[in-house]
Amino acid sequence: MSLHKIFTQQVAKANFFITVILTTYNQAEWLKKSLTGFELQTDLDFELLVADDGSGDETRRVIEEFKGSSKLNLRHIWHEDIGFRKCTILNKAIVESRGDYLIFSDGDCIPRKDFVERHRKFAESGKFLSGGYFKLHEKPSTQIGEEDILQQRPFSAMWLLKKGQPFSFRLLKLIKSEGLGKVLDLITPTRASWNGHNVSGWKRDIVAVNGYNEDMQYGGLDRELGERLENAGISGKQIRYRAICVHLDHPRPYRTKDTLEKNKAIRKEVKEKGITFTPNGISKN
Repeated sequence: MSLHKIFTQQVAKANFFITVILTTYNQAEWLKKSLTGFELQTDLDFELLVADDGSGDETRRVIEEFKGSSKLNLRHIWHEDIGFRKCTILNKAIVESRGDYLIFSDGDCIPRKDFVERHRKFAESGKFLSGGYFKLHEKPSTQIGEEDILQQRPFSAMWLLKKGQPFSFRLLKLIKSEGLGKVLDLITPTRASWNGHNVSGWKRDIVAVNGYNEDMQYGGLDRELGERLENAGISGKQIRYRAICVHLDHPRPYRTKDTLEKNKAIRKEVKEKGITFTPNGISKN
């Protein structure tokens, strides 16, 4: 391949437009921290859609404040709160998105400032990207302020330990080293999966499998989409040590044994039958 052709492909790849889809539900303070993290991105050539599963006025006020003062290209995608319908609001956001490439995260996650940049850099045809997260305990989660995010302190292992985060080998995820990150991504036994906190893929691929399965409740709903993508020939690429966010601690009252069992049965069928398309997704026809 000629150098000219390689250069042309790289330029074309770098110029695709990105939509970040951020899910939330009545966690206004956490959402504010997440949006602050997206304001600091080294790559700001993206739109940000908050996919809101029926939050109240406090969340709406946070979003309106950011719309009025932020440089973010921000839109609020909302529907009525009639129970856990995360997959439904995600599909609405996918339809509303203008990007060629979609990055998904949660409103309880703070992205490192190179988050979007890394997803753009490693995007690849026929692949989806599986990023990483570092789960915070309650004490550091509540102590993170706006200035801390501006200074990127939540991505410092030493700062987190001082704030009460227990020591863990998972702190390695916070080491910002391209070389070490690549090695760790190669040797990690964790498979590259589609996850809600840090994942990305081409919109055309996601639409081709009809988006999220709206029969799914909490527990594995993201993985199920990834499994259908894999059945369709779109494989996961591991970047969990190179694209990172920190996950703020919070309770999950919507996690129940019945919904987990139902979701496990759906995923089992997807795997066993090689299903690619869900009938209860973006399109209901």
